[in-house]
Formats: sequence, C-alpha cells, structure tokens
Amino acid sequence: MKISVCVPMYNESSIIADTAAKLHRYMTEHFENDFEIVFADDGSRDGSADIVNSLGLSGVRVVGYEKNQGKGCAVRTGVLASEGDIVMFTDADLAYGMDIIEEAFKILVKGEYPVLVASRAKHKDGYEGYTPIRKLASRTYIKVLNLFGGIKISDAQCGFKGFRGDIARRIFSHCQTNNFAFDLEVILIAQKMNLRIYELPAKIINHRESKVNVIKDAFKMLKEISRIKKNVKKVI
Repeated sequence: MKISVCVPMYNESSIIADTAAKLHRYMTEHFENDFEIVFADDGSRDGSADIVNSLGLSGVRVVGYEKNQGKGCAVRTGVLASEGDIVMFTDADLAYGMDIIEEAFKILVKGEYPVLVASRAKHKDGYEGYTPIRKLASRTYIKVLNLFGGIKISDAQCGFKGFRGDIARRIFSHCQTNNFAFDLEVILIAQKMNLRIYELPAKIINHRESKVNVIKDAFKMLKEISRIKKNVKKVI
C-alpha cells in the first residue's frame, strides 16, 4: 500500500534541504520504497524547488506553479498530484514531527476512518511551548471558527491531516480556497460527504514563529466562511 506525504512550501530555502533529507530517511526506514513525498511549491522565489530537486532523492518530486497563490492552493496541488492509497500533508518545518505519519497510517489503513485530523486540543501537551497569550489566542480562534463555520471537530486548523487516497483526491477536487481557510473547507466538505473523521492527538515538536495574525486573520476567515459554505452546498 503506497503512502503519499505532501509538503507545501513557500520560500523555505533555509530549511527545505534538511526537511527533505530527514523526511526521506524516515519514510525509507518505515515504508521502504512504497512511498512518495510530493513537495508543492507555492511560487517560491528563493529556489526552494531547485534545492529539493538537486538532492536527487528517490520517491521525491516537486509540483507547483510560478505565481504565489497561498497554502491552500499548494496543498490542493500536491494532493491532486498524489498517487498514494493513503495521502497526508504536513508543514515544511515538520512541526508535528515525523512519528505522527506512521501513527496516522496505522489508523487510516484499517479503513474505518477515511479522514484523519491531528488535534492539539486532544493531546495533554498539545500546546506545550506556546506562550500563555498565544495558547489562549489559538484556542479562541479555533472556537470562533467552529461556531461560525459549523465545524464538529476540535482543531480544524492543525497543519497535519491524512486521508484515504481516493477520498483525499475527491475532497480536494471540490476545494476552491487558496489561502489559510482551506482547512475549514476541507473539513466542511468531509462533513457534507458524511465521512467519519478521526481526531489524532498531536503536539508541536518543532516551534517557529507563526505566520498567522490571529486577530486580523480571524476576521479574514469569517469573511471566507460564507463563500466556503456556498461552495460546500454544491458538493454532492
């Protein structure tokens, strides 16, 4: 059974070689040759794609486009290009580590849950390393989105998610959101399809400064919700 791990990247030249090497080594050790790593380049201007390609790692490829579109577009591009029976995506800094990949794989291959969402809220140390203000802001942000978006899980914005391959490609074929609100769209489409969603407890292992401005981006997200809901209604 083949597993695809999709990694969106935008101007990640400072870390992407290390990420690619570590992830490739982990996947080789745990899945032998039955895997692929798909780096989805979101119009990077710092040569991130060239760096990955220059490593010549087996089972690793780069897809993408020239103009920056947003993380949602990058993840969608990577997932739709994937070939795996199981498909996952994680951030370029491997924020949740790599062992979570094998954990998610073991759950997804059983077939009971076609969608898996990592959740900081479900892990006793999920917010370890966060400042009290960032922890409060993150939790409040998620609760607001759940309330207005109709999300029925505890942490829709976590950067690690997994799917049965056919389900992943089906969900993302309906997605239209290019920015950070794409997670919300993915979950709402999964809910519309009446798919069972597994929440896997997770904690951030590798911390770096968040690119999300909680207050400003929360207002942007609320504006996106109306459009996303209209799109989701069209999903069969």
